[in-house]
Amino acid sequence: MKTLEYVKTHLDEFEEDNFLDRRFTKRFLDFLPEEEWKNYGFRKVGDKEHVPTEWTEENILVHLKRDALFGKEKAENERGISSELMAMVVNAWCKILENGLNLDGNDGWYHHRQFDVVLDHYGWKEDE
Repeated sequence: MKTLEYVKTHLDEFEEDNFLDRRFTKRFLDFLPEEEWKNYGFRKVGDKEHVPTEWTEENILVHLKRDALFGKEKAENERGISSELMAMVVNAWCKILENGLNLDGNDGWYHHRQFDVVLDHYGWKEDE
């Protein structure tokens, strides 16, 4: 698994959609203290205190599962932009985990296969 420091200094390797809404970076910020958000072009909004999530495989898997299930839902509903962006996010988490999954993104419209590969690999079901 990639270290937090590695991802922080090589974020461009993982963020493929920074031309649109930087969806992966927004999720990655969960693992960083607020004072570091400015390094990625973000700032705190509101008064709610942010406590960074610990950088562990278990916690990254929680994010991956949520994002893979959400992406699968968008693919099933033929939401092209949303499923495309979520495929990029899922791919980024898989690169960080170094789980060996082949997620080249060339799996047709909506990326059904990519989401299925990840969900099957970890034994996650859509109704969990």
